[in-house]
Amino acid sequence: MSTIAVEPRQAIQPPDDHPEEVSYLAAGHTVRSWLLTVDHKRIALLYLVSITVMFFIGGFAAVIMRLELATPQGDVLWSADGYNRAFTLHGIVMIFFFLVPSIPATLGNFLIPMMIGAKDLAFPRINLLSWYLYIMAGALALVVLIFGGVDTGWTFYTPFSTMFSNTMVVPAAMAGFIAGFSSILTGLNFIVTVHTMRAPGLTWFRLPLFVWSMYATSLVVILGTPVLAIALALISVERLFHVGIFDPALGGDPVLFQHLFWFYSHPAVYIMILPSMAVMSEIIPCFARRPIFGYRMIAYSSIAIAAIGFIVWGHHMFVSSQSMYAGMVFSMLSFLVAIPSAIKAFNWTLTMYKGSVRLETPMLYALGFIGLFTIGGLTGLMLSTMSTDMHFHDTYFVVAHFHYIMVGGAVMGYLGGIHFWWPKMSGRMYNELLGKLSALTVFIGFNLTFFPQFVLGNLGMPRRYYEYVSEFQFLNVMSSAGASILAVGYILPLFYMLLSLRNPPNAPANPWRATGLEWQTASPPPTHNFHKTPVVTRGPYEYSPEGAEAIDGNLNTAFE
Repeated sequence: MSTIAVEPRQAIQPPDDHPEEVSYLAAGHTVRSWLLTVDHKRIALLYLVSITVMFFIGGFAAVIMRLELATPQGDVLWSADGYNRAFTLHGIVMIFFFLVPSIPATLGNFLIPMMIGAKDLAFPRINLLSWYLYIMAGALALVVLIFGGVDTGWTFYTPFSTMFSNTMVVPAAMAGFIAGFSSILTGLNFIVTVHTMRAPGLTWFRLPLFVWSMYATSLVVILGTPVLAIALALISVERLFHVGIFDPALGGDPVLFQHLFWFYSHPAVYIMILPSMAVMSEIIPCFARRPIFGYRMIAYSSIAIAAIGFIVWGHHMFVSSQSMYAGMVFSMLSFLVAIPSAIKAFNWTLTMYKGSVRLETPMLYALGFIGLFTIGGLTGLMLSTMSTDMHFHDTYFVVAHFHYIMVGGAVMGYLGGIHFWWPKMSGRMYNELLGKLSALTVFIGFNLTFFPQFVLGNLGMPRRYYEYVSEFQFLNVMSSAGASILAVGYILPLFYMLLSLRNPPNAPANPWRATGLEWQTASPPPTHNFHKTPVVTRGPYEYSPEGAEAIDGNLNTAFE
């Protein structure tokens, strides 16, 4: 196969000797061509549409909850049972059908082959199968919603889920089971692709940090998700066949379920946050016009987070009959996992130091991510300390901490990545003014929504209650008002990005003057990504403020 030598500061335009090549968007417009596609870019868009739908379904449940909590009395959902079903719907949809697959299934699917100079993922048909499994799981979850929902919370804690709940626990558990295998197939595909399909010259330490983080995420998915799948399957077996696994009345142990669940679900936090960290490592050097500070340490920190994340699950169980000595060990390990996360935050900050920072929309989301993730991480240390966790456990402090990581971190990273790579995905530029407005609205709305919940938790308001004492109303009204602002911030990008699709393609190959291989092809990319296989000769982040004017997306490279 013919090759081209890629200089990272240059962007390749579609060569003139390939006039027949069309973009992946133009290669067939029928429904059949999309539903049977094996093009990783099209599958990424199928995921993008599906995940967006699930995000707004989960968001609707959150709106109902905040309306309920605007007053101390239960006057919207009318009963504790209705409120239980609402927050369970919100948790299951947002975690299993949005946060876990959001960046890997969309941006990861779209970008990893192009970032490593490949034409597609290693297993294109398995990639399509993973999307169909996701749709099956999502459809089953919606059936559960239509026929009454489930009231166990997204954690499915036993013995409530096995003995007392009269809702559709088994179908909901099976929806999570199937969604887990969708993630496993995606992770397997990424690992094999990165190992076997890198372009000539693309050594491990020339890989973009996005690929490093997605690789680490895939390892966590492959190793952790089967444990959750087994736990959910065992719940179903116990409910259907009355086998004593978790039910103490049948000789089971309900705490066993917590060990199985959190062995997966704490690493799952990194499944959700590592991809957003990956996005930050691409956006920040691009808009600071500086090489990433501490490339190797950021790469190693991704692997360290994945490894240490598997041995800290016990900090969720300080009050669940766990021994004091085990709690001390898990507490120390939980402090340890904060170190590689801090390495990333400090290195991103040092990357911006003395850089030529441009406050474009993706960079605003990146700055918001750093601030919100830092608050979430520091409050996580408070919950990793046994003495303070005893006070904060099952209060709104935990809710605020979790959302500062998952929404302030993961969703900010997701939106930042979508804005950064939207010109490459669609070939269109969005309205920059509206983009900046959305980033600021999300940041303000988020803090107004969740910061009061730290205070509520410290004052002792328990989570998952639909009624509360009147002294807490002012802070809850603030939180509900912030949620309405946050909703506007989330709807805005949907509006102006869909509006941009009405325009003819107007995005250059490299609108941000970035250095990654994905920017070395047309916007939107051709079906096979590259006309010739790129040969990588330099590192991925060779930016400089002084040379910024020389980085022009219209420059061409020579072909061998």
